[in-house]
Amino acid sequence: MITARELNRASLSRQLLLEREQLTVPDAIRRVVALQAQHPASPYLALWNRVTDFAPAELDTAFIGRAVVKATLMRITLHAVHAEDYPVLRAAVQPTLYASRLGFRFAEAGLTPADADELVPELLAFARRPRTSAEMQAWVEERLGAEKKDGAWWGLKAYAPLHHAPTGGPWSFGLRPSFIAAGTGPVPAGRAVDPQALQTLILRYLAGFGPASVADVAQFAMVQRAPVREALRALDGAVEQVRGPDGGTLFDLPAGPRPPADTPAPPRFMAMWDSILLAYADRSRVIPPAYRPLVIRRNGDVLPTLLVDGYVAGVWRPVDGRIEARAFHTLSPAAWDGLAAEAESLRALLGDREPEVFSRYHHWWAKLPETEVRTL
Repeated sequence: MITARELNRASLSRQLLLEREQLTVPDAIRRVVALQAQHPASPYLALWNRVTDFAPAELDTAFIGRAVVKATLMRITLHAVHAEDYPVLRAAVQPTLYASRLGFRFAEAGLTPADADELVPELLAFARRPRTSAEMQAWVEERLGAEKKDGAWWGLKAYAPLHHAPTGGPWSFGLRPSFIAAGTGPVPAGRAVDPQALQTLILRYLAGFGPASVADVAQFAMVQRAPVREALRALDGAVEQVRGPDGGTLFDLPAGPRPPADTPAPPRFMAMWDSILLAYADRSRVIPPAYRPLVIRRNGDVLPTLLVDGYVAGVWRPVDGRIEARAFHTLSPAAWDGLAAEAESLRALLGDREPEVFSRYHHWWAKLPETEVRTL
């Protein structure tokens, strides 16, 4: 049996949050599976938390050279992943992309999945070089007409195997995206599950986030639980079962690290939407249940959080060149000292790029409880 605190330490270890490691950017991203990338700054802050002497320019170079790519993948969300991992991750979530993006607005425009399968190869040919969103929409409008353009592009921009092309700015990507064809071979079609791809995703997930339940895997990838169970059965021998804190069944790689419960966990300033906050169905592994509605808003925004002793303990934001930290409970002097040291490094990172990062989300602070606030 594994305890709740041991689960926490296992996750932190595999996500490089117990100790920064000396890794290249592509290797670090491969170790942690994927980095949430809805906000352009988030992958940079995620790597700063995980890599010794992280140099943001290395991630710039990786994006420009497409060693690391940004695309819609798990949970129909933008992620930064190692380029070699993109094809199999894309194949594993293909049924989800099919169901979510070829229904609703795409279907309301009078289009069918067969129309998508016909359009995608032509769209990818057009996107052999970077194309702005306006250019892509104009291409869709030319083929389908103005009345179908919005619904068609809404579906195709996530369903088609497209990468986001770097556009410059402080974090490689701006708010107006450009797109380029993934160029990874035959285009998947239909809603059938690719068993081999799903098994690979599960093995990668367990390496980066395990031990985990069927529900956790399904949550991370946004795939149905039935194919996850089937894939785990097929992986019998490659994975082992562990009894969780509540007596439920968890799965893990036999060699997966599981540090002791008393392993020290240093303080961290986590980026918005950091993967460790969202990778589990049971998010109490890292987020105390009472704090979940404070840091994960109803509209899906996930605020920049403080990790103290391995758990979310508050939120942070940059204000006037300093870091404002709001703790949800009383922290020890040692914890504040550790946060202050991290804040100094974080200020240096942001000062070279975007000192007021995430400022558009500051309106949430007025809705937080009155708790201890320090400027670091």
